[in-house]
Amino acid sequence: MLYDWTNQTGQFLYEVFVQKFDFWFAFGLLAQLVFTGRFMVQWIASEREGKSVVPVAFWVLSLVGGLMTLVYGLERRDAIIILGQVFANVIYLRNLVLIAKSRRRAGAKPA
Repeated sequence: MLYDWTNQTGQFLYEVFVQKFDFWFAFGLLAQLVFTGRFMVQWIASEREGKSVVPVAFWVLSLVGGLMTLVYGLERRDAIIILGQVFANVIYLRNLVLIAKSRRRAGAKPA
């Protein structure tokens, strides 16, 4: 029984990670790494400030990683990825717009 489970697991991993490896697999993996990198940026920024903060780089990496993941989902014709990333990217872009507006207002105030 353990042998069968180990053999089936090995076959599954080989099929998923070796047989299906192509350009789009590598692109999707890179997209996921960019998207995951945003959490490292947020964690480091929070540690430096000594409190929870969300730096602009978090939203930039969210948008870049999200757009890359959307392209991957479109190429793979995966409705779940497409729907999730379309809506998420709207939020990331909106946050960047709000940050830009806030910075413009702060820069326009008299000293």
